[in-house]
Amino acid sequence: MMIRTKPKPLKSRGAAKKKRSRKADPREARNIQHVPPAQAFLEATGVAKKTIEFAKSAIIFSQGDPCDSVMYIEAGAVRLSVLSHSGKEAIVAVLGPGDFLGEGALAAQRVRMGTATAAAPSRILVVPRQEMVRLLHEEPGFSDRFIGYMLSRNIRIEEDLVDHLFNSGEKRLARMLLLLARYGKEDKPQGVLPKLSQEMLAEMIGTTRSRVNFFMNKFRKLGFIEYNGGLKVNTSLLSVVLHE
Repeated sequence: MMIRTKPKPLKSRGAAKKKRSRKADPREARNIQHVPPAQAFLEATGVAKKTIEFAKSAIIFSQGDPCDSVMYIEAGAVRLSVLSHSGKEAIVAVLGPGDFLGEGALAAQRVRMGTATAAAPSRILVVPRQEMVRLLHEEPGFSDRFIGYMLSRNIRIEEDLVDHLFNSGEKRLARMLLLLARYGKEDKPQGVLPKLSQEMLAEMIGTTRSRVNFFMNKFRKLGFIEYNGGLKVNTSLLSVVLHE
């Protein structure tokens, strides 16, 4: 006696193909992994480096010093300034955690083009030029991140120039405060800024201290900034930058 079994339904090629498409490709998995932060690369690799603590107002390097290393800011804030032949000083940038400085060493720059001063107690990781070059060659992930940083830095310089040429002093100050608070960065905004004098802010945006004082009082009355153990920048300050 024969027992007939119910035939199993045949799977269509489309269904089989669909099922196979759900399998993860190991190569794709590697590609979508997040690139570790630059500091993680510097700490994980065997690159020769040293970490130095700087008190507020301490000179990290001076204009004219040998340019033989690249530095990475682990904590704190660093002010970059340039001194003209006539003795006039101009502040060109204020950098924070996650930023590099002294990268001109990688372009065969022999001496520092400006002076780096700790705007707040800072912790700086110093990497000799040759070690940095080796790391860039041997660690593609770090190289990609460093190139991305440099491109972002160039964009920031262009934006600073446009800002200086076309925007009002009020908008320039608002943008500078937001940049110092690191709004829009990968890491969380700092919120409370290191103590910066109004003279310093005036030099950075190309205006007078009295105008900075006027705008800061206006921002405070509108609730854009607060003074509570330091200068706190609120996201509402973006309205000044975005306002046409």
